[in-house]
Amino acid sequence: MTEDTPDRDEARAEPAGGAEPILAAGRDRLRRAALLSVLAALIWPLQAALVAHALGGLLTGADVSPLTVALGFAALGAGRAILGVLSETQSQLAAETVIHAARARVVAQEARRAGDSPFGGAGSLAALAGEKLDLLAPYLTRYAPARARVMVLPLVILALALWQSWAVALVLIVSGPLIPVFMALVGMAAKEASQRQMVEIGGLNDLLVERLSALVDIRLLGAGAAVRDGFAAKAGDLRRRTMAVLQIAFLSSTVLELFAAIGVAMVAVYIGFSLLGELSFGSWGGPISAQAGIFLLLLAPEFYQPMRDLSAAWHDKAAADAVLKEMEAWQSAGTDSLLGQGGRAEPLPGAPAISLRGCRLPGGTTLPDIDIAPGESVALTGPSGAGKTTTLRMIAGLVVPGSGQVRVAGQELSDATADGWRARLGWMPQAPHFLNASLRRNLTLEREGDLPAALTQSAVREVVEALPQGLNTRLGETGGGLSGGEARRLTLARAIYGGPEVILADEPTADLDSRTAQAVIEGLMAEVARGATLIVATHDPALAARMDRVIPIGAGA
Repeated sequence: MTEDTPDRDEARAEPAGGAEPILAAGRDRLRRAALLSVLAALIWPLQAALVAHALGGLLTGADVSPLTVALGFAALGAGRAILGVLSETQSQLAAETVIHAARARVVAQEARRAGDSPFGGAGSLAALAGEKLDLLAPYLTRYAPARARVMVLPLVILALALWQSWAVALVLIVSGPLIPVFMALVGMAAKEASQRQMVEIGGLNDLLVERLSALVDIRLLGAGAAVRDGFAAKAGDLRRRTMAVLQIAFLSSTVLELFAAIGVAMVAVYIGFSLLGELSFGSWGGPISAQAGIFLLLLAPEFYQPMRDLSAAWHDKAAADAVLKEMEAWQSAGTDSLLGQGGRAEPLPGAPAISLRGCRLPGGTTLPDIDIAPGESVALTGPSGAGKTTTLRMIAGLVVPGSGQVRVAGQELSDATADGWRARLGWMPQAPHFLNASLRRNLTLEREGDLPAALTQSAVREVVEALPQGLNTRLGETGGGLSGGEARRLTLARAIYGGPEVILADEPTADLDSRTAQAVIEGLMAEVARGATLIVATHDPALAARMDRVIPIGAGA
């Protein structure tokens, strides 16, 4: 098992306990980034004190060394810049770590999921693992450090202001809390709007995947215009939801800027009139000095700056909250994971006998007890939805029975034996599916075997030779450019390549013309003649009649 592969208990996707498990991978770096960001921000009061000392000295005629002040200011500025760069580096590394860990978990868990994901379609999952997780980066790099500065810097500046003037401190105390209140009110609407936007993105991706998979049928039915109009309407809905989120973000920034501007203006007016001698209250033991007034004027904007930074990143937080909520929904949508680790393994020793005892399918159907001897050919029959395909998947270790036991080669099918058992299987699914790779790799899957013989036995060799690049041709996921029968025969070639001891075929002749169906049947029977065990799930009476035994599944079994 690799580091990115969750163990079996984790892969069952138990409900998450909030956002903390998702952000845990970058917690230490986030703390360092926050600390460095706060230290960088705390340097400004020292720089402000130097500037106030220099300007105040010039106004009062005091002896001030401009060179000393300049060097001190530059040194503090350099230190602030270095701390800022280190903080940004740590937060960026934290974001990359968190996103990589979350993305690896989604990919690893979905690759090991025993059934379809209850979270959504392929488009929703791709959007979650791709563009949506990327939205965590602005939250971690901007919002988290800004929140740390908000918790420290305003209090420090408030204490310094109170030390110089209680009137200025009062202005800051009155105006400061209004900003978080309005940010919270606006943030509630921003969070809801972002969640709606995230759902719309996933739905649009699902729609796109669905339409692309049915592109041939859409063109044959002449439904291109209707599909295009429907997709344009969905895209328009997403555009409107995105603009609604942006409107809320601009409203939040406008409210904050208003209160910050009023607060700074009030401080400036008070200090100005105090220095002119028009106001004589608000300071401790005498009028405010020029140095103190300049110091307070330089500190006032910095009192609001962390809150302004937080407001600028508030939209990032709303988007991240929506993504984290989707991640929690994905984790809570648990299904059983595949038995084994899903990797290569040595074939499980022993004769390939198969035994099912008291097995109950995930849907609730109880199977009859089944024993299949090595070299036997068996047909599983029954109405659609009875559980024939699920039974095949259970024999392959792709579905875990709700109760009962599956034994293969004399051992219980479990995490320890599943990979070795699947090394002895050939699998022919009902719906052909191909990797984004050459046809050769799709057929061999990096196994040893006689590829020309497999193509000949599947009656598909001439089809392959007629392709533009032969075995180097890349097919789409559903076998674009091939007929249904040609794609089905290619899956047969893949199943029998390498001489598996057991072949599991799901509806191998469904939707095929009689000639193609007969070619597939003969290819399967050649494997039986070779000594392989064959188990087919089928509605085809002609195929079932060629089997040694028929086992009914479902009602009346």
